[in-house]
Amino acid sequence: MESRKAVFAVIGAGILWGVISLFIRPLSAAGLDPMQIASVRMVTASVLFLCVIAVRSPGKLRVRVRDLWMFAGTGIVSVSLFNFCYFYTIIHSEASVAVVLLYTSPVFILLLSAILFRERITRRKVFALLLTFAGCVCVAGLTGGVRLSAVVFLTGIGSGLFYGLYTIFGRYALAKYDAVTVTAYSFLFALAGSLPFGRPAALVRTIAAEPRQLLLCAGIGLCSTVLPYYLYTWGLERMESGKAAILVAVEPLVGAVVGMLVFHESRSAVKLIGIALILTAIVLLNLPDKAKETISPTE
Repeated sequence: MESRKAVFAVIGAGILWGVISLFIRPLSAAGLDPMQIASVRMVTASVLFLCVIAVRSPGKLRVRVRDLWMFAGTGIVSVSLFNFCYFYTIIHSEASVAVVLLYTSPVFILLLSAILFRERITRRKVFALLLTFAGCVCVAGLTGGVRLSAVVFLTGIGSGLFYGLYTIFGRYALAKYDAVTVTAYSFLFALAGSLPFGRPAALVRTIAAEPRQLLLCAGIGLCSTVLPYYLYTWGLERMESGKAAILVAVEPLVGAVVGMLVFHESRSAVKLIGIALILTAIVLLNLPDKAKETISPTE
């Protein structure tokens, strides 16, 4: 019974991450730019995470000064830049396209892990890389589907790169600290990296002009950041990481469905084929190897 609960928890995390466009699109329509939306997400997540840790496990807030570079990597380099690229792609393209391009992250994780950690690249992984490339070509409209500008396509791929870097930097951090500590400080550093570029004064004025935006701000921080991370972590502690990574891959599928059903985005056959190819690659990349498994990336 416990295993079944863990399965539902991980799937629930993927679903909550997949519906993030429901908050991003209205916040963008209200006048917030991608970096401001990222700042809103980081403020909410940082406050909630730090409060929970301070109350339940204050000792987990202790970190060494010499290790702060790890959190700068997970927070500023990864989370902050990932949020900007991802939100920019959603706003200037389609939610379904953005979430699928985001999930090119396993490709970057595979290549960087081979270079930095000398992990073995198998034939199955190479096949998954080819599937991902073909899927990106289809989703990007290079075969006649949805047409993307070069900038939007690059930010979409960039979101996958920076999302993947969380796993690379996180591998170092998780060797010394608890996952909750790593995530809390990652969000704190991400806030420090994004807030100065988010024009805080203008951000506050925009939200204050329409108090309803506070609900969207709380929603993106709680429903699509804090809650899914908690569910994913809870489930991950009770099942194999490879199985969890496969289950959470429901995220791009949910994102694509939300984009097509809620925002009436295109449903061309080429686009659907591209989504299927990338989802297939994700499953292949996350199937457990006989070799030691790598850390699964989180949002």
